[in-house]
Amino acid sequence: MTTNQYFQKAPEHKQIQWTQSWYEPALKSLNGILDVRRTNLRKIKRDENQAAITRDEFIEILINDHRITVYQAGEIISSLLRAGKILMFGRFIQMNEEVISHE
Repeated sequence: MTTNQYFQKAPEHKQIQWTQSWYEPALKSLNGILDVRRTNLRKIKRDENQAAITRDEFIEILINDHRITVYQAGEIISSLLRAGKILMFGRFIQMNEEVISHE
């Protein structure tokens, strides 16, 4: 039986800083795949603003590109959503264009 006394846990503010340090790389990866989706929509003469990616695809991209765990990828996505950097519609994710235009 294992107990929590054997596991060292980083202070909460350090965990928050770690998660927030992944915002830029995660958004860059998201924007890259959304560019591909926008191009595909443009080819078939559809609205580019509808480009989206599923949460599972985004997690897979973060895991493969940045070598983080599934848990960490989920935490980064949740934090991006809480910060208003991304929009989620059910299981689909889009960039929050309002945040991009204000930066």
